[in-house]
Amino acid sequence: MSYKIDLSGRVALVTGASSGLGCHFARVLAEAGAAVVLSARRLDRLKTLRAEIEGAGGDAHVVGMDVTDPTSIRAGIAHAETEVGAIDILVNNSGVSHTAKLTDVTPENYDHVMNTNIRGAFFVAQEVAKRMIARANGAAPGTYTGGRIVNIASMAGLRPLSKIGVYAISKAAVVHMTKAMALEWGRYGINVNALCPGYIDTEINHHHWSTEAGQKLVGMMPRKRVGQPKDLDAALMMLCANESHFVNGAVIAADDGFSL
Repeated sequence: MSYKIDLSGRVALVTGASSGLGCHFARVLAEAGAAVVLSARRLDRLKTLRAEIEGAGGDAHVVGMDVTDPTSIRAGIAHAETEVGAIDILVNNSGVSHTAKLTDVTPENYDHVMNTNIRGAFFVAQEVAKRMIARANGAAPGTYTGGRIVNIASMAGLRPLSKIGVYAISKAAVVHMTKAMALEWGRYGINVNALCPGYIDTEINHHHWSTEAGQKLVGMMPRKRVGQPKDLDAALMMLCANESHFVNGAVIAADDGFSL
């Protein structure tokens, strides 16, 4: 028996789509039939990704957005809904990290991570949810009510790690934020879940795995291997699917057992 998740007719917004996992998630959603709205600050990279998706037969649109600026968030989401239609799926992916011992973290380092990873993620989800709730209440156009919000957290939010403590704190907050949102918004048919990836090989960190420090880290992993972006596809698609209406407030670790 085969099973296919079809997202045709759905509009999916992916934040942080200019590189790394956000870029990959956008491709996966487009391949499943969703009209994908690519958002980030680096518009040139988004336009390149849009051309790639369209070249493969998908539907993609570009919206500039700085998740640390609530005005930019509101404007970007309004632009997306005007150009493409009501947002049905949010992959709340924008995030940054900072490597330092906790005693060396400056207020500027701390604010940079928290403003992006938790404050930014919160206000993006809030703006999308307001529009989803308005549709559910019949106060906004759109035949599809409810929606899917997938907050990209991290296995570091489940298991703190040395030298990325502030990042781990921010992602632990994303996990709890997800549960709070699921509790409040579930009554409107909105499912909010968190995906917690482990170490994944992307363009951002690819060079690191061949270094001495990278090899040492690989040696600490349960099965001595780094994940690939495609290893997250099944979990992402399940959380975005129309059929996942009974999955709400879940925190799914996709880390090869690292957080155990």
